[in-house]
Amino acid sequence: MLEKPVAVTEPSLFGVRVGMANLGLWTALLTPAIVTLSARISVIDPVNKEASYGLVAGVGAFIAMVANPLFGRLSDRTMSRSGRRRPWITAGAIGGGAGLLIVTLAPTIPLILLGWCLTQVSFNAALAALTATVPDVVPEERRGKVSGWIGFAQLGAVVTGGLIVGFVPSLALKILIPGLLGVVLLVTFSHYFTDRPAADRSPFSVKEFLSSFWTSPRANPDFAWAWLTRFLVVLGVFGPAGYEIYFLAEKIGLPKAEAESKIGILLMITSIISAGTALLGGWLSDVLDRRKPFVIAAALIMTISVAFFVTADSYADVLIAHLISGLGTGMFYAVDFALATLVMPQGESSGKELGVFNIANALPQSIGPMFVPLLLAIGGGKNYAAVYTAAAISALLGAILVTRIKSVR
Repeated sequence: MLEKPVAVTEPSLFGVRVGMANLGLWTALLTPAIVTLSARISVIDPVNKEASYGLVAGVGAFIAMVANPLFGRLSDRTMSRSGRRRPWITAGAIGGGAGLLIVTLAPTIPLILLGWCLTQVSFNAALAALTATVPDVVPEERRGKVSGWIGFAQLGAVVTGGLIVGFVPSLALKILIPGLLGVVLLVTFSHYFTDRPAADRSPFSVKEFLSSFWTSPRANPDFAWAWLTRFLVVLGVFGPAGYEIYFLAEKIGLPKAEAESKIGILLMITSIISAGTALLGGWLSDVLDRRKPFVIAAALIMTISVAFFVTADSYADVLIAHLISGLGTGMFYAVDFALATLVMPQGESSGKELGVFNIANALPQSIGPMFVPLLLAIGGGKNYAAVYTAAAISALLGAILVTRIKSVR
């Protein structure tokens, strides 16, 4: 095993700069994932929109699941003179923007699928390298605060996307403007980030390629529990998220155009609250030197928010669910990421390890949309109660399993 690298001094304002890069990346990814991709598909295939969306979102998330750890490992080993992370951040940003252009112009579902897959593989290459810069340059005792900035930016991305969706009249521009923002902010971060080439110059073998997707749970049990926690909470909270626009139209009874507008408003409200709890939670977890209590509390709050959808029959009920979600989501993402950097195997493979951890984000978004139609079909169709009951149980299990982590308080 490679030795843990010598600690380096965190660059000035690194938390803010990496936060801005995350703001751009997640605005480009989340705006279509939550709102505009489903809206685009409903234009192309209005009759089979649920099945078509499930296919495109599921395959795209599977591509993301594979790309993140693979490009994380590749960034660990890149020996470019410009560094090991920067080339992937820049190339991923440009490729992601091209993918969104295809989604915008594609006249058929297969071409939308192609564009969304290019978007996912490219932006996840950038994400893997960007995420790995945190353990590269941030001391352990400050990772909660920096993670708070990242969580703040991720949730600010939802606000930004919501503003674009709410105020830009053209669906095409609702897709392209977030993509352009992502390209600009990622390339800017890459340009100013001081990077270094990889230290490992051994050949990249088939065995090492396969190991990009695996970290032994027997050798690293706390990392395995952290991974499973993230997987279950994301599955419960975000697995059915892309279907909420259909929930508002079919269960609550809002007209399609109003449902699209309301989604943007709900996401902005939730994310404003979440962004504040991300910064506060990350900072407090550093001050108190505690991670697990924050993650458990946040996951429980998120479980309650999902459970609200089981009996929701009005827009007011949905609004309450989003308000509750806002209290937990920011804290969860900020502190859970900091926790993951502390329990992952240490060494020069931080990109690979965080890539494996990010599978816990991508995999539930792949299988979640595929299973939602099956749950909806229970009892004759449109059974949203079954969908959100299963989602709440998943998130609750994630909260419980945090207690199995032993090496971090």
